[in-house]
Amino acid sequence: MADNKQIAQDVLAAVGGAANVTSATHCMTRLRLNLKDQSVPNDDKVKKIKGVLGAQWSGGQYQVIIGQNVPKVYDELAKLGVTGNGAIDENLDPTLPKEKMTLKRVGNAVLNYLSGSMVPLIPVLMCAGLFRTIQTILGPTFLNLLDDTNNFMVLLNMLFNAGFYFMPIYLGFNAAKQIGVTPILGAFMGGILIEPSFVQMATDGTTFSVYGIPCTPMSYSSTVAPILLTVAVMYPIEKTIKKFMPDVLTTVFTPFITMVITVPVSLCLLAPLGSWLGNGLADLFNTLGSTGSIVSVLACGLLTAIYLPIVVTGMHATLYNLAYASFATIGYDSFILVAFTIGLWAVYGVELGAWLRLRNREEKSQAFGFLVSNVIGGVGEPFIYGMMFRYRRLWPCYCAAGFIAGAVASILHVAVYAPGSSNLLNIITFIGNGPGTLPAAIVSAIVGVVAGAIITWFFGFTKDELENGPVAERV
Repeated sequence: MADNKQIAQDVLAAVGGAANVTSATHCMTRLRLNLKDQSVPNDDKVKKIKGVLGAQWSGGQYQVIIGQNVPKVYDELAKLGVTGNGAIDENLDPTLPKEKMTLKRVGNAVLNYLSGSMVPLIPVLMCAGLFRTIQTILGPTFLNLLDDTNNFMVLLNMLFNAGFYFMPIYLGFNAAKQIGVTPILGAFMGGILIEPSFVQMATDGTTFSVYGIPCTPMSYSSTVAPILLTVAVMYPIEKTIKKFMPDVLTTVFTPFITMVITVPVSLCLLAPLGSWLGNGLADLFNTLGSTGSIVSVLACGLLTAIYLPIVVTGMHATLYNLAYASFATIGYDSFILVAFTIGLWAVYGVELGAWLRLRNREEKSQAFGFLVSNVIGGVGEPFIYGMMFRYRRLWPCYCAAGFIAGAVASILHVAVYAPGSSNLLNIITFIGNGPGTLPAAIVSAIVGVVAGAIITWFFGFTKDELENGPVAERV
């Protein structure tokens, strides 16, 4: 556990003591210090302080990257006589010179929006994931100590669902706060996406319209993309309304008109976008997968490589339905579920590589927790949002490992004979008519794990990230 008092003392000494600090604030991961004499701090020495992930100048402030325990370090600084202004938002550098808009900057802005919205959810995702892990271990598939009707097992399932089912609400609040929308409106929009009667319409296949605009009801529980897209669009809508709304009316009518405009855009266009794209993707890969020879091998490798991005954008549901149709007609699936299941083993490999490679004790411990949560509990979201959006090289590492594993599985003619779990027990889905393709599937899974771990070890992190933490948290 970090010694926050010692970190505060060491940082203060390195910047010239309390007398050299005119004011201090902190954001989610950084101490932001305004110094009288800016020549005092030595970046290399500050970075060597135990508990410090990095240091830099930005906008006239000296920023010391601490991590998630920064509020505690800040409190210790205050006890040492530093004048503080408390916590501030992440987006607080409007006075910095504007840089030229480039494709790279746009990409980084999008990734910063995604990671800034998701990172605060890590404690909830990890906690809910651990409840699911305990449920899995105690349940019929592992130790078989309790059945699913046991009150404790029901409670564990409730706690897991509370973490993931309501994700659009949690994420709507965080995304709104990240981008500059009134946070509670983001949460409100998340609640609309999972409103019970709307979800029931999706279950029943009921037709619906918003202001006469056709809308296809769908279940958006546990989804990410719909609410993130919606909040991004909500930002200019609310900003424009605030600009023209008289002050005496703004409290009531700014949020009301914002939601009046945002709701149809979200429910009729943005939210179902993932499903529409998924249908197109399903048609494309279904055609490629049935072609045969080298085309099918490359298609299976490619589908495995983009498995995680597909899940993040919510397009996977349509492809799963296509695979289930294959079960109904021929009794097995030799393409989509093969790619998705073997892709999980490539994810395990990347998680293993990250755990082995990271140096910071807190980050390493977190990576191990993500690995256990995914391998045992079948919950991969904590790793995706808690690690991959922060260390962005992990995305191409997974894609490379997934492509290799998927191509091997296709070459070995692996087939899935039944829908399975999302943890390591997914390997038994390859058993059918005797051993089925289990031996070939095990080989493919091992290839995925080994490739993921090796590629991540060598290419998953820059030297700077290993020493100072994620770049996204230092800008």
